[in-house]
Amino acid sequence: MSAIPTPSTMPMAPAQGLPRPRVRWRTALGLVLLGLLAAFAALGPWLIGASPVAQDLRNQLAPPSAQHWLGTDVLGRSGLARLAHAAQLSLGMALLAAFSAAIPGTLLGIAAAWRGGRTERALVMLSDAALAIPGLLLVLLIAAIAPGQLAALYVGLALALWVEYFRVSRAVARPVLAGDAVQASRLLGFGRGYVLRRHLLPALAPTLGTLLAFSTAQAVLSLAALGFVGVGIQPPTPELGLMMTESMPYYQEAPWLIAAPVALLVCLVAAMMLLQPERETA
Repeated sequence: MSAIPTPSTMPMAPAQGLPRPRVRWRTALGLVLLGLLAAFAALGPWLIGASPVAQDLRNQLAPPSAQHWLGTDVLGRSGLARLAHAAQLSLGMALLAAFSAAIPGTLLGIAAAWRGGRTERALVMLSDAALAIPGLLLVLLIAAIAPGQLAALYVGLALALWVEYFRVSRAVARPVLAGDAVQASRLLGFGRGYVLRRHLLPALAPTLGTLLAFSTAQAVLSLAALGFVGVGIQPPTPELGLMMTESMPYYQEAPWLIAAPVALLVCLVAAMMLLQPERETA
């Protein structure tokens, strides 16, 4: 008698028409840009060595040179040193706020889809109430309580971003929980941890990864907007929006001062936007 084939010995037919993840040129470009900016933010202050707040009034508005690659501002402070510290502050604060919003927002979205009923209605009402206040206005209100404090800006950004994660995770989790795979797992006696680990998280991961990139870019823009209008981080701390405001009166004499933070902000947001995952049908 011939041996009965088992799943381990049976030949696997090649998948036809299944979507395969593929890294395209724009995703690769986003990763390169983000890697360069992250390296500049993490290592720039250490490699440059100059203080971002040290003043040299005898060297005001100096043009770019071998000593100061991005020149100096009106107070003689190194433009490159301030840009590196501003990038570290903006990127670090934005990532921290995005992750802090993603964890509770995702968990609440899963809980709403899982429990349903009154729990879901209460959480949806809470999210709708949060959406009634524009995100930037909410950050402004919290920042007004403690002007110029990093903690207030961080809390405001996190509170403004969690609703997006809640709504997206709830929308993705509902059809997954009602699907045949989850129902079969429950009938076989698998617990909530198994369903969460094997069904919900794989379904949520691509969408949450894209949302994390968008929310980080949104947080960077919000910080820059608050600094630009003078209600965010206060001098002499270097921040991208604050650097633009300080350089505006001297844009004709030293255009490189305002061009540097604008270019870094554009590259940072563009890198986050380019990280949107794509799928291609083979």
